[in-house]
Amino acid sequence: MSYRKTLKLICGFAGGSAVLFAAVTAADSRGYFGEQRGEAAGRWSRFTVLQAAQPAWTPASHTPTPTGHAWDFNWDKRDPSALTNGKKKKESATEDPSSEQDNGKPKATRNILLIRHSQYNLSGNNDKERILTPLGREQAELTGQRLAALGLKYDVLIHSSMTRATETANIISKHLPGRVDLVSCDLLREGAPIEPVPPVTHWKPDAVQYHEDGARIEAAFRRYIHRADPTQKEDSYEIIVCHANVIRYFVCRALQFPPEGWLRMGLNNGSITWLTIRPSGRVALRTMGDSGFMPPDKLTRT
Repeated sequence: MSYRKTLKLICGFAGGSAVLFAAVTAADSRGYFGEQRGEAAGRWSRFTVLQAAQPAWTPASHTPTPTGHAWDFNWDKRDPSALTNGKKKKESATEDPSSEQDNGKPKATRNILLIRHSQYNLSGNNDKERILTPLGREQAELTGQRLAALGLKYDVLIHSSMTRATETANIISKHLPGRVDLVSCDLLREGAPIEPVPPVTHWKPDAVQYHEDGARIEAAFRRYIHRADPTQKEDSYEIIVCHANVIRYFVCRALQFPPEGWLRMGLNNGSITWLTIRPSGRVALRTMGDSGFMPPDKLTRT
């Protein structure tokens, strides 16, 4: 049997690079590479390459280690166990100490669907002129159809007050089942949330813009991204139509990732990003920039 077939047979049964290394070493010592024992230089150069390719089989190199901090369950400052209102309440000997806290615990899950606005006219001189393109209006129709097809009962549709987001929200709302209130919000307008890391050369807002926009977008995050209020009895589904920078920043903050990494992600126009916030404060990203419901020729990222 040839060396190549022997090696394949051994690897097929063992399935490991360590076994592969042992097989190569043994075969080499028996001259299967067709070398004479005097040809040490060629043989050992090949041996060195194979040896360098092997991983170090130690627990330290194969066990992932945490690189960040532990999950902060009070990230939204709404953890019932951390709410004291600055004073301790008296409890009688007959009262259950945990009863008041249980009554103040959230019980519902919030589902927040973040929609990026559709394609718009980039040549507009101001916000009012940056209206949706014909393709952008098609994208909004497709997004609205997708949201309707999910079969969910939406509680509210909040949108940025910028023209492209407002138009996108109005088109989407026509497809939603039942009556869904539309709410406009200036906090959700596009901007520069925080200086990205690593930096980019094609987009460099000045420090003042980061200072002003960052505070506003963080305020929007605190207003809309948090666990349910204790008075909320049923799970909710809320739609927020806004902008790529805002959505990416929200995702980083909600997942407790470094917020300066927001520009490492990309979002198509009309895409859906779905965050789920549990009563415990746990956050899950169900979809990120989903636009698979659109035909390929309708996809844009302007």
